[in-house]
Amino acid sequence: MKKYKIAVIVGSLRKESFNLKTAKAMMAMAPESLSMELLDISGLPMFNEDLEANPPKEWVSLKEKISAVDGLLFFTPEYNRSVPAVLKNAIDVASRPYGDNSWDGKPAAIVSVSIGAISGFGANHHLRQSLTFINVPTMAQPEAYIGGAADLFDDNGNLINNSTKDFLKSFMQSFEKWVDTNAQK
Repeated sequence: MKKYKIAVIVGSLRKESFNLKTAKAMMAMAPESLSMELLDISGLPMFNEDLEANPPKEWVSLKEKISAVDGLLFFTPEYNRSVPAVLKNAIDVASRPYGDNSWDGKPAAIVSVSIGAISGFGANHHLRQSLTFINVPTMAQPEAYIGGAADLFDDNGNLINNSTKDFLKSFMQSFEKWVDTNAQK
């Protein structure tokens, strides 16, 4: 199997974010064919169409990084039944200007992580809606809604729940197949 570069994008800015902890755990268990890179979206200036003619360097850098990868793995908490502003901003920035969509055609998967029982369901599906519009083929199955996240990690941020580990490892194997099937050759 070919080696693929995967951008890991976490929609939570919190230092002790459960989404970030889950992303790091999944990066560590990724199949060898997936080279995972965590992209920092925390410093992106907010999207403003007036800036498109002379975009901030952070915008240009994000677009270059997205263009250079073969696939995308998104992690999102749920804020008010939607995705965090920082994640939506990154999507908007890298999809513009019109006709220069850096996300275009890149296979993706979504993991939503929450301390609650609903497991970020609303954010997961809201993100899918945005990704559909920017032409990101998003893996439908298995779905990854990780609830009760406060009980899944030890004090050092290590994933300690074996059934969650098993599920996430299986998810990564499915994602590997999804990328291999859908990556632009």
